[in-house]
Amino acid sequence: MYDYLIVGTGLFGAIFAHEAMKKGKTCLVLEKRDHIGGNCYDEKDEHGILIHKYGPHIFHTKEQKAYDYLSRFTDWYAFGHEVVANVHGKLIPVPFNLNTLHMVYEQEKADALEKKLIDAFGLESRVPILKLREHEDPEIREIADYVYENIFLHYTMKQWGQTPEQIDPAVTGRVPVLVSYDNRYFQDKYQGVPKEGFTPMFERMLDHENITVETGVDCKERLRFEENQIYFDGTPFDGEVIYTGALDELFDCQFGRLPYRSLRFDFEHYEKESYQGHSVVNYTVSEDFTRITECKYLTGQKNTDGTTIVKEYPFAYTGAEGEIPYYAILEPKNQELYEKYRALAGGLPHFYLLGRLAEYKYYNIDAMTKKAMELADAIMAENTKR
Repeated sequence: MYDYLIVGTGLFGAIFAHEAMKKGKTCLVLEKRDHIGGNCYDEKDEHGILIHKYGPHIFHTKEQKAYDYLSRFTDWYAFGHEVVANVHGKLIPVPFNLNTLHMVYEQEKADALEKKLIDAFGLESRVPILKLREHEDPEIREIADYVYENIFLHYTMKQWGQTPEQIDPAVTGRVPVLVSYDNRYFQDKYQGVPKEGFTPMFERMLDHENITVETGVDCKERLRFEENQIYFDGTPFDGEVIYTGALDELFDCQFGRLPYRSLRFDFEHYEKESYQGHSVVNYTVSEDFTRITECKYLTGQKNTDGTTIVKEYPFAYTGAEGEIPYYAILEPKNQELYEKYRALAGGLPHFYLLGRLAEYKYYNIDAMTKKAMELADAIMAENTKR
């Protein structure tokens, strides 16, 4: 019997398995999909172009520890990720910054507004859009109104199916105005994607005789819970279970389904050198999709046969076959519902919740890396005491 049963081969599951293996533990990792890597999974399409199957994933961090850890398994294609928005046919940098300001307003007005922003918030500051909109200076509010209407409002409504006021401030705060000339989407020291792709990085994490990976397996067909006892394949399991899947679905949504936003990805290939000349273009005032990613600009791939793009269409997750829950809708009533499921899991011995779905929250890649490392250390330290 294995020491650890891990559900999911995304970052949390793969890192935990690797850390347990280093301590001499054995792990069985179950994956519902037919591949490892979770939403970070990438592969080459029929034209030989490396695509991110579940939308663009970019590693960025200020944390040396997270960067050093993942660098054990990959070299990096390092680049400063830049995003532009298509606003009525004009491409402007986002988040809105001082370069954007000078593209939107004529020179004299832009200079005056730049001074106001610097005086009010300081150079190099990041100001949440809704905070800017509430400022007492009417000219700063004018900037805010432009940003709100042309960059934030319609995009947010498409992405979340809600008005911005309904969205948790933690989500809203991820869309800042930058009082700087830095066009990078992230200002972190380390940015990039694995040079060979995310999938080879995961393969290296999981490549050890103490780690067994089974794909195409629904854990609910192998796990059973009875009177605070975990059964695996019909036999009592007394090891540790690390669960990274959707918590409501583990318990058959008995209290109701947790709300998520899902995404549909439409890939298109063109026999030309470039489609849009940028890795990501957000469509903030038009179209039903939210953004177009041109894959080779994201990965740095050269000498490709044409170019492949992907359009993203958000919709409400229903749990139907083929749908994937991507983003938790962080509202108080949804958190209350999640806590009911967490209480059920809390009654199970040596059962740990880890990850976006299991914890019903958002994580960036660096935060996932750090959390998985910390939990692995904590659990194994506790096991040593027992």
